[in-house]
Amino acid sequence: MLFCQGSVAALLALGGGFLVLVVLLTGCTGGLPPVTHPGGEKTVQSEDSFLLNQSLQRLGSTGDQSGFYMLDSGREAFLYRAALTEAAEHRIDAQYYIWNNDGSGRYLAGRLLLAADRDVRIRLLLDDFNIEGIGELFAALDTHPNIDVRIFNPATSRSGWGRWVSFLMDFKRINRRMHNKTFVVDGSAGIVGGRNIGDEYFGFAEDRYFRDRDVLALGAVVDGMAENFQAYWNNRWAYPVSALYPEVPANGAAAILDRLRRQAGTQDGIPVPAPTDSAQGRSELAELFHQLTLARGELVFDSPSETMDGPGKTPKRSAKALQRLARASTEEILIESAYLILTGEQLALLDVEGRQGLEVAALTNSLASNDLVTNHSGYARWRPYMLRRGIRIHELKPDAEACQQWLQDDAVCSRGEVSLHSKSVVFDRSTLVVGSFNVNLRSIYLNGETVLIIHSAEMAERVAKDIRSVMQPRNSWEVSLDESGEVQWRGEKHLYTSEPTIGWWTRAQSRFLSWLPIEKYL
Repeated sequence: MLFCQGSVAALLALGGGFLVLVVLLTGCTGGLPPVTHPGGEKTVQSEDSFLLNQSLQRLGSTGDQSGFYMLDSGREAFLYRAALTEAAEHRIDAQYYIWNNDGSGRYLAGRLLLAADRDVRIRLLLDDFNIEGIGELFAALDTHPNIDVRIFNPATSRSGWGRWVSFLMDFKRINRRMHNKTFVVDGSAGIVGGRNIGDEYFGFAEDRYFRDRDVLALGAVVDGMAENFQAYWNNRWAYPVSALYPEVPANGAAAILDRLRRQAGTQDGIPVPAPTDSAQGRSELAELFHQLTLARGELVFDSPSETMDGPGKTPKRSAKALQRLARASTEEILIESAYLILTGEQLALLDVEGRQGLEVAALTNSLASNDLVTNHSGYARWRPYMLRRGIRIHELKPDAEACQQWLQDDAVCSRGEVSLHSKSVVFDRSTLVVGSFNVNLRSIYLNGETVLIIHSAEMAERVAKDIRSVMQPRNSWEVSLDESGEVQWRGEKHLYTSEPTIGWWTRAQSRFLSWLPIEKYL
């Protein structure tokens, strides 16, 4: 998640504070022009497929309802992406902010390649901000006749310091990121949520686990996922990968693809047995579909900008959807967000302050569990304000006991650290929102985001209980203001007056960065 929140956070993480200030002062622009795509290829539901038949069988008489299954476990999230890939018969459309060049990233890329070998059409759409180090792999995939890869909003330079200079010189455009994450198969089934593709999101990394949440869906709501993908795929800032990596030779691409096929066949680096053929994938999914929760749902996504140089002063569509739900709530709003920043303007729009009988509680990262000091600093800048306005805040401990529940792996939980990456909101225990949307200024004004709204008391109650459980002292510190207005953290046994269990240097960095008015760009 090092570059999960945009160019300023990444540059500061690399010690580029001076360069950031230059950008903020100059507002330089330039770089690549937009592209024109021939035609308007659309995602259509396959006329006949296993997934369509499953959808009709499970949902045929449910009217406007869809079927949902919560992917709380990282391993389930990996396995059901793998199962959908094996079950695919016609098309896979995948859109991600990050796709890592690690065990799970290469394995899933390899399984997509094998699906393409059996004549499944693959379209991959990736944000450019994290593509360095894996761009050539996707350029190689693009040479397959059944695979098309596009990169959203790319920098002019593809590597090294030249890439960072590109970010700086084209700051207004580059600052608009595609943070959406969707995976749609045969137009009938899809996954949407907060997870990127990488070992740390699936529980395969030894040093860190990003706690996250996705939803697998069947039915009408999948049409919204397909529309979301299509809007970005045909956007004029979605570049064919071949235009960005023209130097990848044909024989080099063939070697990369052969290596991917071998790795996907051996499952090297994958600690769980994944389905490896159509029969296994279908069997796994058929069993899961028996457990679907039927409910009304809607997919809301932010349309990609055509110009990329607007001021970013108006809340986007996904933010407005959350605003409407917040204003309609009367009892409880539970927020789970990796990054959390609400200023006076946002709280006024949400209209939650001072509403009698309404409790607003938020779970977010502590400085100790946050992988980005920069992003924590923006939150720390506004933390006292949010507390004074009545929001109850809990910060995740890096050694939260809940890690055992999430991973069921003593080794990973004892060696590594747990960090919050999920983005969920529960309104009055009746409506659940899961998606890519962090409750912060970048998601409200700048990023492209996707949120799935599920009107199900059953699912809302389940997630609410989970959030409340993680808010317990064994998992989180409760943050409050003391009598003099200073921030304090209360744990099971200790009361802290400074950011808990973290070194003075990290605290000092966070405090210094919190003085800079850059929270919108983090």
